[in-house]
Amino acid sequence: MPRVQKSDGDDPDPTPYLFVSLEQKRIDQSKPYDGKKACWVPDEAEGFLQGEIKATKGDMVTVSLPNGEEKTLKKDLVGQVNPPKYERVEDMADLTYLNDASVLWNLKQRYYVKLIYTYSGLFCVAINPYKRFPVYTNRCAKLYRGRRRNEVPPHIFAISDGAYVNMLTNKENQSMLITGESGAGKTENTKKVIAYFATVGASTKKVDEAASKKGTLEDQVVQTNPVLEAFGNAKTVRNDNSSRFGKFIRIHFGPSGKLAGADIETYLLEKARVISQQALERSYHIFYQIMSGSVEGVKDNCLLSNNITDYYFVSQGKTTIPTVDDGEEFSITDQAFDVLGFTQEEKNDIYKITAAVMHMGGMKFKQRGREEQAEADGTAEGDRVAKLLGVDCTDLYKNLLKPRIKVGNEFVTQGRNKDQVLYSVGAMSKGMFDRLFKFLVKKCNETLDTKQKRQHFIGVLDIAGFEIFDFNGFEQLCINFTNEKLQQFFNHHMFVLEQEEYTREGIEWAFIDFGMDLAACIELIEKPMGILSILEEESMFPKATDKTFEEKLMNNHLGKSPNFQKPKPPKPGCQAGHFAIGHYAGCVSYNITGWLEKNKDPLNDTVVDQFKKGSNKLLQEIFLDHPGQSGGGGGDAGGKGGKRTKGSGFLTVSMLYREQLNNLMTTLRSTQPHFVRCIIPNELKQPGVIDSHLVMHQLTCNGVLEGIRICRKGFPNRMVYPDFKQRYKILFAKGVTEKMDAKEAAKAILEGISLDPEQYRIGHTKVFFRAGVLGQMEEMRDDRLAKIMTWMQSYIRGYLSRKEFKKLQEQRLALQVVQRNLRKYLQLRTWPWWKLWQKVKPLLNVVDVEAEMKKLEDEVAK
Repeated sequence: MPRVQKSDGDDPDPTPYLFVSLEQKRIDQSKPYDGKKACWVPDEAEGFLQGEIKATKGDMVTVSLPNGEEKTLKKDLVGQVNPPKYERVEDMADLTYLNDASVLWNLKQRYYVKLIYTYSGLFCVAINPYKRFPVYTNRCAKLYRGRRRNEVPPHIFAISDGAYVNMLTNKENQSMLITGESGAGKTENTKKVIAYFATVGASTKKVDEAASKKGTLEDQVVQTNPVLEAFGNAKTVRNDNSSRFGKFIRIHFGPSGKLAGADIETYLLEKARVISQQALERSYHIFYQIMSGSVEGVKDNCLLSNNITDYYFVSQGKTTIPTVDDGEEFSITDQAFDVLGFTQEEKNDIYKITAAVMHMGGMKFKQRGREEQAEADGTAEGDRVAKLLGVDCTDLYKNLLKPRIKVGNEFVTQGRNKDQVLYSVGAMSKGMFDRLFKFLVKKCNETLDTKQKRQHFIGVLDIAGFEIFDFNGFEQLCINFTNEKLQQFFNHHMFVLEQEEYTREGIEWAFIDFGMDLAACIELIEKPMGILSILEEESMFPKATDKTFEEKLMNNHLGKSPNFQKPKPPKPGCQAGHFAIGHYAGCVSYNITGWLEKNKDPLNDTVVDQFKKGSNKLLQEIFLDHPGQSGGGGGDAGGKGGKRTKGSGFLTVSMLYREQLNNLMTTLRSTQPHFVRCIIPNELKQPGVIDSHLVMHQLTCNGVLEGIRICRKGFPNRMVYPDFKQRYKILFAKGVTEKMDAKEAAKAILEGISLDPEQYRIGHTKVFFRAGVLGQMEEMRDDRLAKIMTWMQSYIRGYLSRKEFKKLQEQRLALQVVQRNLRKYLQLRTWPWWKLWQKVKPLLNVVDVEAEMKKLEDEVAK
């Protein structure tokens, strides 16, 4: 399961996958090193080779390579080598010499000893190991709970815990942006992050027996993964478990940091994959899971055979994945439905609709003579589709072959030819699956929407990575555009906002242009008369075609926008592209065939009306918001593509996508972001193999080197003065008074602890620190608190000891009095006079009866 394991005793030791071994350190330290001669030289195969400078002449150097060869190069092509103490360093910002070769070498050497995480200044680099390491267990998670970054080795859990602590300390929403190319490991890292937050924020309340099957909130948050992966992930050329949709998961926490709920927002499921796949790819996992038959009764209820090739829509590429057991995965998906509170009826309807999509691929049609009219070529598969969807088979064929269309105020039937009917069946299949997926997300959100008090959230973003295929369509443009926007957000946050804040705060700083602005490419796609605007405009014209769309693109952008280019010649057997875009990660050729139809996303309204009146309740619900021909539509059970919305006119797929993307960027800008850069090590999915040029290309595109540079030169950590005074006045208590101005107090504290002035800057409203300084201050604060606690403990122990001693003294005095009196008594009891006194004493109280009687008589006589 994709979660932090709950077992404790059997978890394997994670330390070999987190730390460099002592033996390895000794080997690294014993390497010969001459700082003046050791150098890096560019190499075609390895990226860089370590050589030795033999001679220098002007701006040219002669270098001896390990194979004995000598090369003469320009000085600026030769990089310095770091001393052995920096071999396999955990944070590359600590490197003495920062250059491309040193960063690549460090990542490679760590990867070769199974260390897949490395810090790169303020963010973390993760290289896909293509193998499961025991670094996500409960035992491993405990290593990172409440620990500062510099106390533990690099890990996704350390970044996660940092975000959690920041949220509680700064009372600010956080976000985790896990980015990288397709196949780099984003989805797996996202799952680990979600599982970690669910574990950290887990409630300590006991679960009642009635709710045990449904599961705790933290279980439910984690169990959304198997469901969304089954219906939204697929095998691609580069990745066996590729997310074919984007998702932003907000995990909400209460005031005490306990889990208080979650919600999921999804973006642009790749619907085309439902009915067609490339040769080495699969459709969505759920189709193959259902065919496994591992959940009793499902396969029979869905009227499925035992042969996947009977279902054309899902068998055009690969149908199995060597490392995946679809039967086991289906059991996990089915159990996840139970934990998330899906009823048995809902589960049955979900499986039936999924199977109906598979059966629709087998519906056959033929052209009727010379007429422009198609007819059914056998109705066996159609019967099964109708039964699963709870509709009449005859009416289904009638509505597909002769749908009703509105002409003026009247409805008339319109004949369809074979191609039109097949297109309509494919569109219905895609529309059904897309709406089913949206229903699953909606249902998950309802389950995760608790009544507990929410204060802040941590958002985790997982989107499809940058893609360059042999055939790149509308989906690839949307995916790559999203990645372009996220990379721009990273660049803007790391390089522009950072430096703007220095200027705003009055810090002495020379602005550095890192040359990482992607505005030109983004504007080419999204601005007025950009690619998406032209696509939306063409989608409004009934007579527009792919050709007119292409012509408009060329007229507006070719030769005018530097990022808009002519496509490269296609590979043999591949379709040619119509235009190319120079993205931050490479130049991509796009083929615009079918973009207008995809953008309009039309459905057969007559068939939709039939679905809405069928007996499958879930089918009715997912098409609830589609107006159909009846005109009524409301709710939010399905998608919005290709329909009219109140006050907004015709809403196309690209319009909806742009709106969602803009909302996402607005949300991200309101949070404190934490970046994890996932790197794909090689194209062959082989563990332990590094393609140096591929990795170097990703490091360059992702801004990893620039991120390290600004982290080293700048002041990445900062605190407002009141918070700084409140937290650190303990370090110089004698020099800070309660009435003292916060800024003056901050200056006094920093001077009082003798911190090097080069390590911090005093701004107008904040104090800024170089990387790592705040961590040192935290350690000083901990030491001071430890001393105070020790003093308090000693004072309390002294007080309690004194109190106990006084009590013992009083007991001692009392015992002495008792002993003294006892000794006196022992001496007296044998003394004769004491014995006489003991005899006489009782007689002293005897009354003289005669004298009393005489006294009474005298009184009576009177």
